Amino acid sequence: MKKMLVLLAALFTGLMTMAQNQPAKDITKVLEFKNAEYNMGKIPFGKPLEYEVEIKNISTETVVLERIEVGCGCTTPKYEAGHKILPGDVYKVILGFNGGSMGTFTKFATLYFKDGLSRQVKFFGEAYQEPAKTNGKR
Repeated sequence: MKKMLVLLAALFTGLMTMAQNQPAKDITKVLEFKNAEYNMGKIPFGKPLEYEVEIKNISTETVVLERIEVGCGCTTPKYEAGHKILPGDVYKVILGFNGGSMGTFTKFATLYFKDGLSRQVKFFGEAYQEPAKTNGKR
């Protein structure tokens, strides 16, 4: 029994070492991103906005978008989970921002693809308070 435990421990250690030595896949050889860093500029506080991130498959294999995780509740992704991006195809993800951050802001979203590929995208800008509107009466 003791020999069996030692054997299992050695096997487990060997498997863990192999898993750690796997090189990370280089996503830049598989996908090209347009608007991965997007400047929204100056926007009115509280005004919702959206922008597109274009993903182009530059490989010879189909790539699957599994999920998108956002940094906070103020960012909303619009996409189809499990969408297959064929070689040469472009897929557009829409990221929405509710405009709820006053002053300068930077927001992040991470796109996860099948086979361990991922890419973080970000958008940034500055939200300002619009002057109060008056109806012209005093």
